[in-house]
Amino acid sequence: QVQFVESGGALVQSGGSLTLSCVASGSIFRLGTMAWFRQTPGRQRELVATIPQIGSPYYVDSVKGRFSASREHAKNTLYLQMNSLSPKDTGVYYCNGFGGGYSWGQGTQVIVSP
Repeated sequence: QVQFVESGGALVQSGGSLTLSCVASGSIFRLGTMAWFRQTPGRQRELVATIPQIGSPYYVDSVKGRFSASREHAKNTLYLQMNSLSPKDTGVYYCNGFGGGYSWGQGTQVIVSP
């Protein structure tokens, strides 16, 4: 089964930017619509953005206008460019298929300080 390795998380000040990467062990084109999720302490994992094979990504309202998701099929890699970060964006970020049906990776930790 496909496996994901997320990276790029860090401690950043409020207002800063980060770019997350997610490398899949197989072809992401064949996986269809992909997605970024995040999990904060005490809360369930939540959807952040979806990235179709073709077409524009979808973003949840809380990140719209600040985050930009993309995919590079040749590298089997997803990206999440995050700008104007706030403490509310703190969490562990994961990538997966849109329905979260594949095995979850370890995620990458993002901490935004006030």
